[in-house]
Amino acid sequence: MSRQIKLIWDFRGPASGKTAEHHEIHLKEYIVAENLSPNITGFEVLNEMYAIAYMVVTDETMIQVRDALKPHRGEVFES
Repeated sequence: MSRQIKLIWDFRGPASGKTAEHHEIHLKEYIVAENLSPNITGFEVLNEMYAIAYMVVTDETMIQVRDALKPHRGEVFES
């Protein structure tokens, strides 16, 4: 099985939670449009001024997704 990468978008400010939640909708749409697997997305509110949205991709699709969606950072995904 190939390595999985968690691509992360950071959002800051008082509306960061709602922005991250909305961004996840677009990540799900992209997964369907591009027929990507795995289908793992989410968002986390880390505090009242900072939230993240994320999407998990494989090593094989990471470059394609990175270039198209421009995440802020990434890390190895451990399920």
